[in-house]
Amino acid sequence: MDKKAILLDMQDNVATCTSDVEPQDLVLCHGSGEAQVKATAPIPIWHKIALKPLSKGDFVYKYGEVIGEALQDIPQGSWVSHENIRSVPRDYASEYILGREGK
Repeated sequence: MDKKAILLDMQDNVATCTSDVEPQDLVLCHGSGEAQVKATAPIPIWHKIALKPLSKGDFVYKYGEVIGEALQDIPQGSWVSHENIRSVPRDYASEYILGREGK
């Protein structure tokens, strides 16, 4: 069965599922970018699906931003969650200031 997910930036390597997903479901991703991926695991609504294989140590991108780092290899179509990624500390104040200076 086809399911849908949100993909807001073509740099993203995960998308947010808009319904519960079961293994073998085809997930069609829409937004600023488009992609499709077959689910390999159950994924709850509003959780992330890997759009491509991620290796341990790879950055995880969502909405064009780094949201974490893979703690282990994550196969394409898998559930991406707090169990297989970790947060990466960022200096948001400096990023904001640097971003504003260029405008």
